Amino acid sequence: MSRDLVLAIMVLVFCGAGAWIASWLPAARERLGIHEVSGRQLEAQSWRAIWMTMLPAAIALATMFGWALQEPCVTDEPLSPAAALVAAPLAILWLRCALRACLALRRPRELPPIATVGLLRPRVVVAKSVHDVLDEDALAAALSHEGAHVRHRDPLRLWLAQIVTDLQWPSPAARRRLECWLAALELARDEEARVAGARGEDLAAAVVAVARMSKTERGAAMVGLTGTELSLSARVRRLLEPVPRDVGRRRVVLTLAVVGILLASVMVGASYGDDILRAMPFIAA
Repeated sequence: MSRDLVLAIMVLVFCGAGAWIASWLPAARERLGIHEVSGRQLEAQSWRAIWMTMLPAAIALATMFGWALQEPCVTDEPLSPAAALVAAPLAILWLRCALRACLALRRPRELPPIATVGLLRPRVVVAKSVHDVLDEDALAAALSHEGAHVRHRDPLRLWLAQIVTDLQWPSPAARRRLECWLAALELARDEEARVAGARGEDLAAAVVAVARMSKTERGAAMVGLTGTELSLSARVRRLLEPVPRDVGRRRVVLTLAVVGILLASVMVGASYGDDILRAMPFIAA
């Protein structure tokens, strides 16, 4: 049997199942009401929480990649019917995810009043009505907030986070992780705008005014000024308080540990991949 066919199906089975099972782990408790915690710290924590659920899938992928490196083009591990039975629903889930990812790239029928759009070249779009509603200071604060979205390429990050969440459908914990990150994202960009010189009162006025105007299609790969409804009241309260001190630190050790685990998985796959596959019920005797 073709090595590439076995690899494709085993990646679908192991990675798909690993990501889906890990997605049901409980999501972290919502912490947006803790005002002394930096929004930038919350955003970083929420972002890691989304991606750490993909670690089992990444380990499985690295292991199968190691197996493929040493396996000849025609493998002696033929697939059993059980592999197709497990792969079929996962293939449907991945197809749904791919379709939703493509639909998110479409330009919505109506853009929000002010938003950051564009995956590779993010830019800020502002409707004429925003200039009519906001005064000069509030508009400058809103543009500073959106500028932070541009610097971090948040439309692209939102698109990737939505893909991960769709791969884990219908897990409610995965959906909560995405919602927590979206809420924390707006808090983090608010803080960056204020650190850059925007007044909290001006940004709060802009958020409230634009929230009354916003009509955003769900699923679009863009980030608007108002964010999710869940975060709106918490944002206004925080904007009227001093900027929390950002005590977040770069997780270099965590990054190195993940890289080390993946490299070790490749080596395990190259050395013991045949034994691992034969121990699974997906390989015919």
